[in-house]
Formats: sequence, structure tokens, C-alpha cells
Amino acid sequence: MVDYHAANNQSAGGVQTYMEQENDWDRDLLLDPAWEKQQRKTFTAWCNSHLRKAGTQIDNIEEDFRDGLKLMLLLEVISGERLPKPERGKMRVHKINNVNKALDFIASKGVKLVSIGAEEIVDGNAKMTLGMIWTIILRFAIQDISVEETSAKEGLLLWCQRKTAPYKNVNVQNFHISWKDGLAFNALIHRHRPDLIDYDSLRKDDPVTNLNNAFEVAEKHLDIPKMLDAEDIVNTARPDEKAIMTYVSSFYHAFSGAQKAETAANRICKVLAVNQENEQMMEDYEKLASDLLEWIRRTIPWLENRTQEKTVKDLQAKQEDFRDYRTVHKPPKVQEKCQLEISFNTLQTKLRLSNRPAFMPSEGRMVSDINLAWLSLEGAEKGYEEWILSEIRRLERLEHLAEKFHQKAAIHESWTDGKEAMLTQKDYETSTLSEVKALLRKHEAFESDLAAHQDRVEQIAAIAQELNELDYYDAASVNARCQKICEQWDSLGSLTQRRKESLERTEKQLETIDELYLEYAKRAAPFNNWMEGAMEDLQDMFIVHNIEEIQGLITAHEQFKSTLPEANKEREAIQAIQAEVQKIAQSNGIKLSGANPYTTITPQSIDSKWEKAMAMVPQRDNALQDELNKQNSNDSLRATFATQANTVGAYIQAKMEEIGRISIEMNGTLEDQLTNLKEYQKSILSYMPEINKLEGYHQHIQEALIFDNQYTSYTMEHLRVGWEQLLTTIARTINEVENQILTRDAKGISQEQLYEYRASFNHFDKDHSGGLKAEEFKACLISLGYDVENDKQGDAEFNRIMGIVDPNSTGTVTFQAFIDFMSRETTDTDTADQVIASFKILAGDKNFITADELRRELPPDQAEYCIARMAPYTGPDAVPGALDYMSFSTALYGESDL
Repeated sequence: MVDYHAANNQSAGGVQTYMEQENDWDRDLLLDPAWEKQQRKTFTAWCNSHLRKAGTQIDNIEEDFRDGLKLMLLLEVISGERLPKPERGKMRVHKINNVNKALDFIASKGVKLVSIGAEEIVDGNAKMTLGMIWTIILRFAIQDISVEETSAKEGLLLWCQRKTAPYKNVNVQNFHISWKDGLAFNALIHRHRPDLIDYDSLRKDDPVTNLNNAFEVAEKHLDIPKMLDAEDIVNTARPDEKAIMTYVSSFYHAFSGAQKAETAANRICKVLAVNQENEQMMEDYEKLASDLLEWIRRTIPWLENRTQEKTVKDLQAKQEDFRDYRTVHKPPKVQEKCQLEISFNTLQTKLRLSNRPAFMPSEGRMVSDINLAWLSLEGAEKGYEEWILSEIRRLERLEHLAEKFHQKAAIHESWTDGKEAMLTQKDYETSTLSEVKALLRKHEAFESDLAAHQDRVEQIAAIAQELNELDYYDAASVNARCQKICEQWDSLGSLTQRRKESLERTEKQLETIDELYLEYAKRAAPFNNWMEGAMEDLQDMFIVHNIEEIQGLITAHEQFKSTLPEANKEREAIQAIQAEVQKIAQSNGIKLSGANPYTTITPQSIDSKWEKAMAMVPQRDNALQDELNKQNSNDSLRATFATQANTVGAYIQAKMEEIGRISIEMNGTLEDQLTNLKEYQKSILSYMPEINKLEGYHQHIQEALIFDNQYTSYTMEHLRVGWEQLLTTIARTINEVENQILTRDAKGISQEQLYEYRASFNHFDKDHSGGLKAEEFKACLISLGYDVENDKQGDAEFNRIMGIVDPNSTGTVTFQAFIDFMSRETTDTDTADQVIASFKILAGDKNFITADELRRELPPDQAEYCIARMAPYTGPDAVPGALDYMSFSTALYGESDL
């Protein structure tokens, strides 16, 4: 009796755990005649399936192996190795020696044989012989089966479960009763060769038919000999496990090539799924970028439109449209821009993690292109807002000037009414000397009045010129009216001169002129003109923008009021002249003809105008006081806006600095950091009501037409940009942590490694800028064990690494680039060579693959994906419809073009 424990122990790696459960041959099991019968039939068929390759077979398993010759031959066939030369003698010792040679060979393969000796085999012990054959089957047919890191029996069972999982009425849990109804055998065949089995026609209640169908198909089409008897299996309460395992292992080996193809297909599916997801993200980015650029392209011409409006009301409607754009239309686009950057960064991270080339958007759709277009939009937006405010100022000025022009023109036209007729009459021809003298004096008074009106005419012309320079919409009518006034003024000048000359020719005929009337006329005319000018000033409209301007008007008005006592004295003096005329006439008995011949200005008209002017003074006081109150209110609006703006500005600045510190000093797991950052983002968004409150104050400021604010250096535009930058910064920080999680999960980096990378990075980031300069990065690499010392070899290695982490040569290495580098250094990824090898398996080791092969091995959508993108194969061994899977695989990793 030979003990093979020692031989087993000498082979350190040869003992397999799967054998431990089979170490002891269960002698009791063989006592069951049904099981022994099944094993005899199955083991005999299994041995013959190999012996026939050597041109022989056995009929009786315990008799035909007794001399050891066929046993040694069987081992040579199944192992592919040569055993020692057998002894050809017929004596018992020769047979024992031959069997021992076979058992020694089995032991050399790491098989632990217990209680099986050559004498028992030579004596024809059926139980020992079957036990030996089962040990051989385990070692050479089942041992190498491995499915998902399981082996032997467990691996074979898992393989059966996987292959039969989709089939109804099949539930493989063991190697005995799970196979009694025959459906599991048929399912295995149908899974790999559906053309051989009509599975839907099988019935669970007809196990004999099912078993015979599977055995016959396997023997006829798969070259698997019939090792079991259907009636034996059905009529046995618990079929023999070893017989079933032996027969099922034949199916495993028959379909092992299909298993390799399935593994290759799974690898390709995984690679294609990643590629399809990345392509979808690229399409989404392109569409979002196109839509955003199109919106910017449509919006900028609207903001650059400078079509002038005729009235302030029309322009305020434009201002309202612009406010709607700011509060309704633009904010969603700000979110789209932020989402676009986040999507781009996430896509690039996924491409790096899957060893794909970086995504290059279509021309004009880079993130930098979006940012440039956005800057153009904001520039146009700022210009449009400034233009609207300047246009409002211009139109207000125009309306004020136009009203002032028409007021002065109406006064002047009223004064000139009838003057031409007066200057052209020939009344002096029939007048007496005194009457002519009176006409001459009257004319002199008229000339004084005419000269006094010269200033008003010049003002009218100046206002008309200013309206033309400011492009007043009704400038044509203004020009026509101004031209008429100027022509009439020139005519009056000429007529005045001609009449004066006519009167002077008859002056010698005049002897007496009433000096008092003349003096009255001379003093009354300028005083009357002064009163008219004063009433014009008191009725003059004004427009101011601050307290200083209104206080200037109030001061001027007070100065005007201070001149009223002197003016009143002049009025009383003029009235005294008229009173003196009446006194002289009465004392001398002179009968006055009525009106003053030298002027039409009566004492009653002077008193009437004086009373009107005095009534206008308090009205002017009230108007100025109302405007002062308005400016005080505007100043309060400035202060309210400034208080809120200073608070918001300080908050935004503080939060920007705090985010900078958080991005450097983040602790805890990445998930904790992501949660904390999102909570932090939520707290920032909760500050939005303060921004909206500030927008409300800003709207009040604009509605009040306030254009400056000395209480704060912040503008609404400045704060809007700061707020958008704050929201964008926290979103980018969150995206960076999400990309780190993607990197960790995809590359299998542990949390401890990420902590170590973060600690090393922060240690050498002395200025807490979030990036490492070249020397800082070199020191960090040295601390991690990289040989980048200052020598020729170290410098070359450092330059290689810098080319990876800083491809644009900015001189700074970001933490994300550092993480990507470390993950590539410490993990493995799919490569183009691996994908090519997988396709080669599917193609049956050919240099090309066909559409039918792709559709048979891959899911439909991924098969069609490959067919649509693979170029035709043009090699010398090409056949019609051949596809080039090699160029397709390299294109997936950016090594060629699809």
C-alpha cells in the first residue's frame, strides 16, 4: 500500500483547496448499487472519450486497468506527457509496478491519494478503481475550471448557474437533483448552440425525453460521448454527483472557446459603453454651447442698437425692457454658462480616467470662446445701460430747451405784433411840430425797447442752435420759427432806422416836446422789460441733480428778491413822473389829449405787471423748496443704497476669501467635503434676498434718475459680477471634489491615499494659492520617493512629469492635475492593445471581423455602433464585408482617427 501524503507535501503549490472536500473516498456511497452503476457507465465513457484518441478503449473498468497498461496510456493522453516505460510481463509484480508508475505520476501532479494502493487496483477492487478514476477526473478535467476567482466544483457550479440563469424551470443548485428533469443539460446546449435545441418545446414533466435529447445532441454535434443513462437518473432519488460532474465538465471544456469569446465581448461592451457615454456628453456640451452662443449672438445686436427715441417716455420703455432682460432673461443663461464649464470639466476627467484623448469642442465652442463671447455680452450690456441713461439726460434737456424756446418765442412774437405796421405808417406827414417831436421821442423810446429785446432774440437763436446740436426731433419747426423771428427782427431794425431818419428830417419843425412824457417813456420801457424778464425768470423751468445745484438756484433767487426794494423805488419814481404830468396839467389848465405819446406803457400796466411779478415770487419759493425736498429724498436713497451695497460688497469679498481657504484646508472624506461644500453653497444662496433687496434700492435710484453716489464706491454692476463670480467659484470647487471622487472610484485610490496626496500637496503649497510652482512640485515628488534630483537623469524625468501635469507650460501644477498624475502612476486602465486582443478572440484569431460575428457576440446596439464606425479591412486576407477592428480600437484611445 503506497501513502502519497509525502509526495503531495513536496509540491508546495500543487495542493488545491477544491481537493480537500474530495480527499477521502466515501466508500459507503459506492455501496449504493444505483450510484455505482451510474459511475461505472459515466467513468467508462469518460475514459473511452480519451483512450479512443490512442486507438483503444475499455469495456470493464475494474478489469481493463488491472495490468496498469491502459491506465498509463490514459494518463499520457489526458496529460500530454510521457510516463516511464511500462513492464510487459504478465506476472502480478509487473502489473503492480505498472499501476504504481501511474499512481506516482498522479501524485506528481499534486493529487493527494488516500487508501488507494496498486494491489487493490490489480486485484480488481471496483470501489478503489472508481475512486482512482474520479481523482483523475478531478485533477485533469475539473481542477482548471475557474469562474470569478472560484475553482473546481464551485467554479463549475457557478458556470452552470450563469449559463442557465435566463431559462425557465432551470435552477442549478447542485450536481444531483438539479439535473434530473434534463432541462439544465438542454439549457447549457441551447445557450451556446441555439440551433441544436428547440428549448421551448421541452416539458418539465417529461424528463426522460429531455435527458435523451440532450445526450444525443451532445454526442452527435458536440463530440461528447453519452456517459449517463436517462432512466437511471430519473429512477434514482439522488443521482450520483460525481457522474453528473464528470459529464457536465465535458460541456464546460467543449464550450470553453465560447467562454473566451464571451469574456472578450464583455470587455468590448465595457469599452464601448464608456465611449458612447462620453460621446453623448460631448453632444450635450456642443448643443448647450451652440444654444448659449446663439443667444449671445442674438442679444448683443439688441444691446448695441442705438436707435434714438423722441421722448423720455419712449426711452423709459426701453429701460424697462432692459431691466426685464437683467432680472428675467439673463440669470438662466448665467446658470447655463456655469453648467457648461462644469460639464466640460467632468467630461475631461472621465476621458482621462478611461485613458481617452481629451475632448476638443468644435471650432468656436471652447470654454474660452464662451467666456470671450460672454465678456462681449457684458461689455455691450454695460454700454447699453450707459447709453440709456445718457439718452434720458439728453431728452430731458431737449424737452426743457424746446419749452423754453417756445415760451421766449411766444413772448417775443407777442411784443413784435403790430410793430412793422407802426414803423411803416406816415403819420408824421400830417402832424404838427409838437406831434412830430412827440413821434420822434416815441421812436427813441421804441429804439430803447428794441435794444432791450435784442438779448431775448439772441437767447432764442442760441436755444435753437443748441436744439439742432442735440439732434432734436422737431428741429425743422424750431428752425422755421427761429428763422422767421430773425428775419422779422432784421426787418424791424431796418424799418426803425428808416422811420428815425424820416422823423429827424422833420425835427426842425418840432418846437416843443413834453419832457416829462419822454422821461416817463424812457424809464418805463426798461423797467417794463425788466419786469417781463423777471416774470420769465420766475416762470423759468429748472432741472437739477443734487442738493448743491438746487441750493445755487435758491441763493440766486434770494439775491433776486434782495433787488425788489430798489425795483419798487424805481416803479414809484416812474409813477411819480406820471403824477407830476397830471399835476402840471391841472395847475396850468392844460387839457391832456389822453395817452402818453411816447409810450404805450401805462401806469396801470406797470402796476398790474408788478403785482403779477410779486405774486410769482412765493410761487417760485415753493417750487424751489419742493425741489430741495426732492433732492434731500434722493440723497436719502443714495445713503440707503450705499449702506446695503457696502454690506453686500463686504459679504462677497469675505466669502470669496473663505472659499479660497476652504479649498485648501478641506478635511474629512471626499463625500463629507462634498456635503459640507453643498451646505456652504446653500448658505450662500440663502443670502440672495439681500441681493434682491439691493436690486430694489438700485431700481429706486434709477427711477429717481440719480447718476452718482458719493457714499459708496460700489456700483450695481460691480456687485452683480462679484455675486456671479462667488456662485461660479463655489460651483467649481464642488465640481473639483466630485471629479476627485470620480478619480478615486475609477482608479481605485483609497481614502488614505487621497489624504496623503492632499497633505503632501498642501505642505509644499506655502502661499496657499492652490497650485505648486515647479520647484515646490519637485520637492513634493522627492518627498513621495521620485528620483528627480538635480542631475541629468533626474532633470529629464522631472521634465517628462511636468509635460504631463502642466501641458500648457503655465509654471503651476493644480491639485487636480497632481491627483490625475498620481492615479495614473498607481493604477491600470484599459488599453488599445487589450481591446484589439479581445476583438481578435471574437474574430477567431483573424485580422478582421465580420458584421455577423459582431452581431452574434455583442448586444445589438453596441454591435451596430461598431459596424457603423469600423473601416473596411483591406489586408491581403480580406473577404467581402471584412471590417478593420484594429484601427477602430486605436481610434477609441486617440491613437488614430475614426
